[in-house]
Amino acid sequence: MLMNEERKLLVEYGNRLFESNLTKGTGGNLSIYDRKTGYMAITPSGIEFHKTHTEDIVILTLDGKVIEGDKKPSSEWQMHANVYKNREDINSVIHAHTLFASIFACLRESILPSHYMLEVAGGEVRCAEYATFGSKELADNAIKSMEGRKAVLLANHGILAGEKDIANAFNVIDEVEYCANVYYRARSIGKPYIIDDEELKVLEKKFENYGQIK
Repeated sequence: MLMNEERKLLVEYGNRLFESNLTKGTGGNLSIYDRKTGYMAITPSGIEFHKTHTEDIVILTLDGKVIEGDKKPSSEWQMHANVYKNREDINSVIHAHTLFASIFACLRESILPSHYMLEVAGGEVRCAEYATFGSKELADNAIKSMEGRKAVLLANHGILAGEKDIANAFNVIDEVEYCANVYYRARSIGKPYIIDDEELKVLEKKFENYGQIK
């Protein structure tokens, strides 16, 4: 099979999403892009993560041509492909319906940096304009609002995150969800202090060598 190691990683991290309560059922999708071949490995549509096997992973081009696999690729394949076309710093993308990030997505509000760990995503996580799931419009809206960031909220939907590899993409999803939880709870009892732009620039420098999974 093509991209055998990538297939194993997608199955592994799909299970991690489920086991870490970062999503449920079929709520989300993962992909890895090989820039040498131009092929993207992506999880299939409609199969629960804990029931997904390596042979279920679909290999396709960024234009949607299936190269290998007998399953339908995730309905959000265009959103993943759009990230790879526009962001050379990202080679793995994870989309999930994490609880607290989804709450802010339903409010159509950004997650503001009340906790310094949000810097793993580049600071404020903006919310993209609403579009129907699986549409090119959603893919375009997501990449626009993701500019300069490693994550973006999808209005009334969930979160999308990307990084240089799948381990770091998972770390972004995990940390953003934690920060969204903190921000939600802080807002429920008061007005959280937001880290100012000057300090965010300091954090950006510190995060160049901190929190990256090697």
